[in-house]
Amino acid sequence: MTTIPIVFEDGEALVINKPGGLPIERPRKGGASLENYLEELKLGFQRPPVPVHRIDTDTSGCLLLARNPKALKRFAAAFEARQVEKTYVGLIAGELAEEAGTIELALSKISSAADGWKMIPARKGKPAITHWRRLAVQDGITAVEFHPVTGRTHQIRVHTASGLGHALLGDPVYGRPDSRVRRTMLHAYKLGLHRTGKDAITATAPLPGDFHGFGIDWDSADLTP
Repeated sequence: MTTIPIVFEDGEALVINKPGGLPIERPRKGGASLENYLEELKLGFQRPPVPVHRIDTDTSGCLLLARNPKALKRFAAAFEARQVEKTYVGLIAGELAEEAGTIELALSKISSAADGWKMIPARKGKPAITHWRRLAVQDGITAVEFHPVTGRTHQIRVHTASGLGHALLGDPVYGRPDSRVRRTMLHAYKLGLHRTGKDAITATAPLPGDFHGFGIDWDSADLTP
């Protein structure tokens, strides 16, 4: 079983670099999930850590875990109050002419027996805001940095497809599968959280290997430090 990389650790928090394709909760159809690694992630503590938030199964990168119930409550409140700084990097299946912008599209969940469920833009949905910045364009693919203000389900995926006009590369729900990739190309690159009386939680998860196969010069892409 693969060891989960840890990109931040102290007495009340862990930030792991979750591999793309690993679900946080155990799938109904069975198979591995983050639950399989929680004992390993105790690292000598009495309790296993608990995920504070959720990122999609396909999404790789920073995931915050709390090491005790008090920390879990405080961290969850910080997410609810939009006090957590989140930076994502995605590959879009299309070339963007604009350099940067903000997408404000409220989101709502729909479901059907034939297609399952997904999120859609809807006036009466929950407010959702995403700031974005173009990093590079190469051979029909655009690398984009996202800063979601809210944390709605599938927010970046829907905002990319409906707000920018091009879905994330490989997204089977809001775009289409792509033979060049095995997943939706989205990575939770950075996570930051201020704490009263303690050093801030600051974590960066390096871009995974599957982001490096498209000719993009990441050294010149001006990712937020």
